[in-house]
Amino acid sequence: MQYAHDPALLLARFQFAFTVGVHIIFPAFSIGLAAYLAVLEGLWLRTGRSVFLDLYRYWIKVFSIVFGMGVVSGLVMSYEFGTNWSIFSKKAGPITGVLLSYEVMTAFFLEAGFLGVMLFGMNKVGRKLHFAATCCVSVGTLISMTWILSSNSWMQTPRGYTIDPTTGRFMPADWLAIIFNPSFPFRLVHMGLAAFLSVAFIVGATGAWHMLRARKAGKISSEPVRVMFSMAMWMAAIIAPLQILAGDAHGLNTLKYQPAKIAAMEGDWVSEDHAPELLFGIPNMKTEHTDYTNHCLA
Repeated sequence: MQYAHDPALLLARFQFAFTVGVHIIFPAFSIGLAAYLAVLEGLWLRTGRSVFLDLYRYWIKVFSIVFGMGVVSGLVMSYEFGTNWSIFSKKAGPITGVLLSYEVMTAFFLEAGFLGVMLFGMNKVGRKLHFAATCCVSVGTLISMTWILSSNSWMQTPRGYTIDPTTGRFMPADWLAIIFNPSFPFRLVHMGLAAFLSVAFIVGATGAWHMLRARKAGKISSEPVRVMFSMAMWMAAIIAPLQILAGDAHGLNTLKYQPAKIAAMEGDWVSEDHAPELLFGIPNMKTEHTDYTNHCLA
């Protein structure tokens, strides 16, 4: 606790929290949007309807900006691993560093390699090859998500390691146990569904905005706008219930392996069999009590 009020530590935490809070928006959007683009191009090739190509060209512009921002913010975050959390990186580097390297070699190179074809090759390569490039970028985002979540999950529920008695570093002992640690499947499903659901709402909101503009102007919405809105709402209707189930399973997994985290999230200071659900409250570190609580369930 002697470091609790260290200004350098607080600034390091704030800087990293800001960076990761901004960064997560872009890869989550990229994951869902890349899959949406692959679906649009696939439907265009199968049906020949220009509406899907119009939507593809509309959203690929957004994707290029979001993907670029994800790369830039992720680069800053990777440096902060070493600058803000140098001791952690030194101790856990033999495991987390390898997992992040896997992400770069298997996912980022795949995305970067085909991104140029996807963005600029529509009129330069065949339709099928361009569709393959779009699919490769989409698959790359999913692989990237897998490795990053494996690394993050290992930090939450570490398995498959030994500690070097000389250096105190975490050394890999079982890579399968490291990668497929207890919380990894739940985090992977939850994050994947969140990416698809977020993009569904953003695409749907965009379609709704265009529809409202057309209505105010006394016009009928264009076919791309109607198709965009319909696809988004169907996606949200399917994914939202699944996300509720995945979120509940993830919470129960966290309760099993990290009960202290659940207690902190819920503002519970004393262990008890049936803790009340607190809707509102401000944790008080001095008295170890949550002030101004509003109990929902006793």
